Amino acid sequence: MRSPFLHRTRKWIGASALAILVGLGGGTALLAASSPMAAAQVLPAAQITAPAVTNAPGFADLVDAVKPAVVSITVEGREAPDPSMNQGNDFNGQIPDLPDDNPLKKFFQQFGNGPGPNHGQGQAPQGRRFAAAGSGFIISADGYIVTNNHVVANASKVTVTFDNGDQKPAKVIGTDERTDLAVVKVDGATDLPFVKFATDDARVGDWVIAVGNPFGLGGTVTAGIVSARGRDVAGSNYGDFLQIDAAVNMGNSGGPTFNTKGEVIGVNTEIFSPNGGNVGIAFDIPAKTVQQITTSLIKTGTVTRGFLDVKIQDVTHDIADSVGLKDAKGALVTDVTADGPGAKAGLKSGDIVTKVDGTEIDNALALSRTIAGDQPNQTVQLTVWRDGKETTLTATLGTYSKTADNTKPNAPQQNDQAPTQSSVGLTLVPNGNGDGLLVQDVDQNSVAADKGFQVGDTILEVDNKKVTTGKDFEDAIAAVKSSGRNTALIKAERDGNVRFIGLPLTSSQG
Repeated sequence: MRSPFLHRTRKWIGASALAILVGLGGGTALLAASSPMAAAQVLPAAQITAPAVTNAPGFADLVDAVKPAVVSITVEGREAPDPSMNQGNDFNGQIPDLPDDNPLKKFFQQFGNGPGPNHGQGQAPQGRRFAAAGSGFIISADGYIVTNNHVVANASKVTVTFDNGDQKPAKVIGTDERTDLAVVKVDGATDLPFVKFATDDARVGDWVIAVGNPFGLGGTVTAGIVSARGRDVAGSNYGDFLQIDAAVNMGNSGGPTFNTKGEVIGVNTEIFSPNGGNVGIAFDIPAKTVQQITTSLIKTGTVTRGFLDVKIQDVTHDIADSVGLKDAKGALVTDVTADGPGAKAGLKSGDIVTKVDGTEIDNALALSRTIAGDQPNQTVQLTVWRDGKETTLTATLGTYSKTADNTKPNAPQQNDQAPTQSSVGLTLVPNGNGDGLLVQDVDQNSVAADKGFQVGDTILEVDNKKVTTGKDFEDAIAAVKSSGRNTALIKAERDGNVRFIGLPLTSSQG
């Protein structure tokens, strides 16, 4: 669930305001780069070269150079219908089989999908119409424009307003929900001014300017600095945002952030705000990611990503201690899909991936980004921590699919065998399906409670050993203590999701 303080910056507008907005001719900024795939068609003379800012008192020359490549984007469309609209009663939209002269027949017709005064026969529910405004920027002379996916999502009509006030219809070339990026194109263009992406990484403290269409005002410029790098924004599938303090508001979505060379360093996509307004914390998708994604969208209309088909989590200090890993880094594999690329490479639940092709992996997000950045069928070398030592595996990546779902559908069933009072504050009973131990009770004064164990959790393994009885559990705990370690690695399942937990034993009961 997205944090209530995180706001996407597409500006929703009423139908009456749409005509006013379109006529403003403001410039909203988006990714700017001369796309490799469009290079053959681009007229080099149209590429914008901004004067470097030296001792000038402001950014006026820079703004004059880049602003013609920033556009405002207005969209009209219909939201995706809510499935619950057709399931608002116990009949799931179906009229009970009643005689025509039954007085309840007409009553049920107003809720079902049959003929009635308020519903057309067999008509599916439709989402409400909307109009919205965002920003974008031109990346090629022949009309390719970058914006956010959420700006053009569900749009049936897209209109681009250029800095000089000209308006052109545009079509959506491709979208990528995972990174919230999209490309639209204005047909028939040959000499549009365009901007390019920065090749150097932005540094914390660098001056930046954002250009966009906040609140539909168009052509608005704000300045600030890069406040932080590598931000992981809650609720986002992409976790490598730049944080800037240039003012960004509703309607800035899809607009570009420029460095002092006039190069695009990022695309405005979200703001952190308790009230929906600017508080000096905005998040940008970095230029390198934007260029990679938009290149793929222009070539094929889609984005393909590498895939291991495993579930992963971060490595905590307790987990690192439990497996003898010096630093709490890497991505811990919690579940491996049978016959998936990870399984074929030899990955097992409990492995910790510490490197990919020699590059260190700090956490689960880093592994996800690294693998997704590679192409399907590409071969990668995985450095894995297993049984107290490093090993190397070779994996051939599959293709990521948004529909991939490794959750286990069957909830554990309780067994009526006698419970075991464990030495760590958990009351355990054998699982009815024979897989692990169910947590029947948790001592609230125990370390187990502190680590988040709950009634209904299933304990699958202790120290990478399967446990199905209370004796199995206690024997495994005793073995961890005998080895001189102070933390036991517990593999647990809740609601079909598998997690590893490092459980300290020094202050446990017993």
